[in-house]
Amino acid sequence: MDQRQLRELESRCIEENPPWCMAACPLHVDARSLCNRVAAGDWSGAWKVLLRTMPLPGILGRICDAPCRERCKRGEAGEAIAINELERACVSHAPPARPKSVMPARPEQTSVIGSGMSGLTAAWDLARKGFKVTLFEPGPVLAAELRERLAEQVPADVFDSELAMLTRAGVRVELNAAIYEDGFLESCRSDSAAMFLSLDALEPESWPLLQGAVASPAQTTGREGMFACGLEHGGSPVWLAAQGRWGASSMDRFLQGVSPSAGREKDGPYETRLFTSLEGIDPLPMVPLSPEGYDETAAAQEAGRCLQCHCLECVKVCPYLESFGAYPKKYAREIYNNQSLVMGARQANKLIDSCSLCGLCEAVCPESFPMQALCLATRREMVAKGKMPPSAHEFALLDMEFSLSEHFRLARHQPGHQASAQVLFPGCQLAASSPGQLRRVYEHLCANLPGGVGLMLACCGAPAHWAGQEARGNEVIETWLRDWRGLGSPPVIMACCSCRDIFRTYLSEVEQAFLWDALRDTNIRMEQAPDEPLALHDPCTTRHDAQAQATIRTVLAQAGVEVEELALGRELTECCGYGGLMANANPELAKEVITRRGGQSPRDYLAYCAVCRDRLAAVGKRALHALDLYFPEPGEPDPAARPNPGWSARRENRARLKDELLRELYKEEPPAMEAFRQIKLSMAPEVADLLERRRILIEDVQQVIHHAENGGDKLTHPEAGHFLASFRPYKATFWVEYSPAPDGYEVHNAYSHRMTVKTGARP
Repeated sequence: MDQRQLRELESRCIEENPPWCMAACPLHVDARSLCNRVAAGDWSGAWKVLLRTMPLPGILGRICDAPCRERCKRGEAGEAIAINELERACVSHAPPARPKSVMPARPEQTSVIGSGMSGLTAAWDLARKGFKVTLFEPGPVLAAELRERLAEQVPADVFDSELAMLTRAGVRVELNAAIYEDGFLESCRSDSAAMFLSLDALEPESWPLLQGAVASPAQTTGREGMFACGLEHGGSPVWLAAQGRWGASSMDRFLQGVSPSAGREKDGPYETRLFTSLEGIDPLPMVPLSPEGYDETAAAQEAGRCLQCHCLECVKVCPYLESFGAYPKKYAREIYNNQSLVMGARQANKLIDSCSLCGLCEAVCPESFPMQALCLATRREMVAKGKMPPSAHEFALLDMEFSLSEHFRLARHQPGHQASAQVLFPGCQLAASSPGQLRRVYEHLCANLPGGVGLMLACCGAPAHWAGQEARGNEVIETWLRDWRGLGSPPVIMACCSCRDIFRTYLSEVEQAFLWDALRDTNIRMEQAPDEPLALHDPCTTRHDAQAQATIRTVLAQAGVEVEELALGRELTECCGYGGLMANANPELAKEVITRRGGQSPRDYLAYCAVCRDRLAAVGKRALHALDLYFPEPGEPDPAARPNPGWSARRENRARLKDELLRELYKEEPPAMEAFRQIKLSMAPEVADLLERRRILIEDVQQVIHHAENGGDKLTHPEAGHFLASFRPYKATFWVEYSPAPDGYEVHNAYSHRMTVKTGARP
């Protein structure tokens, strides 16, 4: 990812766009933060929000006419927030200490003529920018006209306090200035590098030189260096203050010799791209206002109605995005920085490797931000550069290699046939979950579909593609194609939705059909539909597979099975935590994902993905595979209670299925079992759970013991009589504590690491 791609991605995440109220405010007061502070009773914090953008907040906070209310999102679900009343409640509290925040001193002398709201704001901003400022007041008291007009709203002591802030900032005030005398403006202009006319407190018709001059958006006049405003927007206090601010900015630009208008698109109200969903938001009226305004309790209640507008649509539905504490724009920057490192720790590796690649974020995002595409592209880049941590996805990749080995891979015509009209390719996980059920499905298809149904057992290569191992993924596809072409390239019946997704991406030449379409063609019948509705879970790999989603619902409806649609289903379905190899890179997060998914309905779940069903079962959720309704396990009284097989059993199930098929269907003797696999093991349930959590397979333990008992090193505990041995069958080293048992060995503990312990003399 280069800088251009990063900027394009960042621009598509709108979370940092301002809320509608802030964008609609001419001064861009952060009303969202103000409401947040007021709702919490933090009046000092609320004051600080105003001080960030509001000039003379003690005055303006009491007279604000709240043009932002017209764009308040709460107004679409009830009444708009009374932000002006909250500002008034805020400034009625004592202000916090105001730190002097003035830029370094500038040499230029500037003048502000008139003390209307625009002139006071211009003087305020110019002083804060470091300019020398002289404020000319025609009367004997600064802001006399404002004081008189606003006497009922703004107490005299507040005026005194706020205007004293101007003098403390360095503004020199000249009272009783003869601003209407002939030659005053010319003299003032000659003494100042730039000047500002506060027309909301002056009589511009008294100056012939201003006749016909109309202030532009940059507040310029017909005279160079002379700026003016204050006659527009019906005397709105907020607009007048904003015009004064823009005038000060124009003066600053003029004195720097830069464009008066470039980059000022967001001076004043503008459109924001921020999306805020109102789904599930109850309409609420404005909290009643007393003649004295809001007290603290009422103010907190009114501020509490604020929706605190954010987008975060993706974060709301994705535990992965939520768990890292930010949102896609920030994640994109973290990933970019992670990739840019030459040396040092790559802190974003876990972020990159934990994504399930399910695409729900893109589906719900108003701007279609593809977090999954970013993570996958980054994984590929890391693999290509040799920067992918080998442990991130290794377990899944080794499991894939097992499915591609002679222990599982198979490509045969239906027994008794020399050709195949179709071929069943169930993928690797249905066989791993329920091999007997898969065999009964195959036999049913063979008995009911004409022309012979071939069988292919293997992995589609999804783990390699998910891990960013594109070269290995393509090799898997080529191997699959050779096996398929060896059967005559028949149409493929597919049971696994992940395989269907991989085929749509990499094997579009292959004609495929969904298993449930094929089963429907055989007029499959269910003996008895469940008594209660089942909550239907769609695999995330069907997000763009509307055909599969529709087919399973049609088949179930025809059988009289009543299903409950989950809140997030079909194209908005959630991942089970297995996709994208999340369960390997971040097991804790993957468990949280499936636990949350399983908690969305009290009903038994129905899945049509074997991994989804097993992962639901692993967290204690009662779940059926759709095939359980048609091909139940013999003697299984409650298929929804069938436990998750676990990692070791999943491998054993695949190997056993192939052996049985070769021996019983194809009348062939399967390959001889390796010697270590003949070792019999026993262990307490808690030890079995430990191995499962640590992803240590039974065959890993068998290899360690076989190595130790055939000449390898082992340690002996003198009291317990246990042995401790290690073996490194690949990049991981396994340690096993065991002891002899009557029919094999008892396992007491096991762990693994990726260190290489070097032996030899010290240098």
